[in-house]
Amino acid sequence: MTAVSSGVRPVDAASADAWDIAARVADPEVPVLTIADLGVLRSVRSDGRRAEVVLTPTYSGCPAIEQMRDDVILQLTAAGYERVDVSFTLSPAWTTDWMSDDGKAKLERYGIAPPNGRAPVRRGPIPVTLGVKCPRCSSLHTREVSRYGSTSCKALYECLDCQEPFDFFKVH
Repeated sequence: MTAVSSGVRPVDAASADAWDIAARVADPEVPVLTIADLGVLRSVRSDGRRAEVVLTPTYSGCPAIEQMRDDVILQLTAAGYERVDVSFTLSPAWTTDWMSDDGKAKLERYGIAPPNGRAPVRRGPIPVTLGVKCPRCSSLHTREVSRYGSTSCKALYECLDCQEPFDFFKVH
């Protein structure tokens, strides 16, 4: 099997085919995103019969990662792969910087505010709060209601203009 670089579609045909199949797996928590959109799909190696897939969970306790693994195995097995191994890596840690621009646009269309900006490099004691744009009316007149939303990856916000609640996919 040919090795591939993390988070990038492989160049060799056998691994690229397996990548394309795995990349279509939906995130079980936000079904409009694929695991490739989310940046969780890190590498795929294949010889055409076997596939080795590496996933990085969005955080170490992510309950969706086991479902992602099962769905990757199911998709690749259904496509004719005889053996599929899925492993997880926590290093380097997942970051919202790995989300695709297409994935961020899908989040916004779905009603979830996408991460705004790059993951912070914490070099000092002063936290900076960025404005969170409402995915419904595009207002920046919003407020955090709860640091945790429908999943640990998201915070619950409220738009003070349109009065609608919405999730914000936190920058990691």
